[in-house]
Amino acid sequence: MGRIKEISRKPAHRRARNPVVYLICEGSETEIRYFKKFRTRGCHIDIIPLTSQYKAADSLVKKAKATMGSNPYYPEDGDIIWCVFDRDDNSDDSLLRAKQAAKREGYQLAYSNPSFELWFLVHFIDQRAEVPDCQNLIKMLKQPGRLEQYEKNMDVFDTLKPMQEQAIKRMKKRIEELDSGNVELLSRRSNPVTTVGELVAYLRDRG
Repeated sequence: MGRIKEISRKPAHRRARNPVVYLICEGSETEIRYFKKFRTRGCHIDIIPLTSQYKAADSLVKKAKATMGSNPYYPEDGDIIWCVFDRDDNSDDSLLRAKQAAKREGYQLAYSNPSFELWFLVHFIDQRAEVPDCQNLIKMLKQPGRLEQYEKNMDVFDTLKPMQEQAIKRMKKRIEELDSGNVELLSRRSNPVTTVGELVAYLRDRG
């Protein structure tokens, strides 16, 4: 695949454009369906799923710059790349390498431990106890009064939107709790945590 072109342009030749938010995801329709809902005239979002070949966190971050074909990427104009991924089978070493690579490239990370469904769950409850894996999260999501019919790839945005602010607050508190305990967010020990709320708040502000 081609690379994102980091093009240097002279101001005199620029056409006014809204910055683009590139979301690099590990190929799940769940994330794609959800984040598409944030697209507005003022918030241009380009969602790029990667194949399972790049499911490892460090591979995904390193590959981010090579996923866009010939699409232009102008960080000096406000374009930004967010890498969205789950804990999955990542080791702490892989997660650390992802964090270091993102810092070098100026990328943002939206990390969920154990999986993206945790972001959905915290719209309903303040989850602090460890959740072993995605399957257990889905069971919790399907409890009465939550997303009882939930299946992977379901569009749940409109159902969750009224509780979005509460979900952000809950995860901010959880992140503060982990920070105060000197627990690295990008690690297996941080379960449960998701920084997707930071990305959601960013997209809302752009809209």
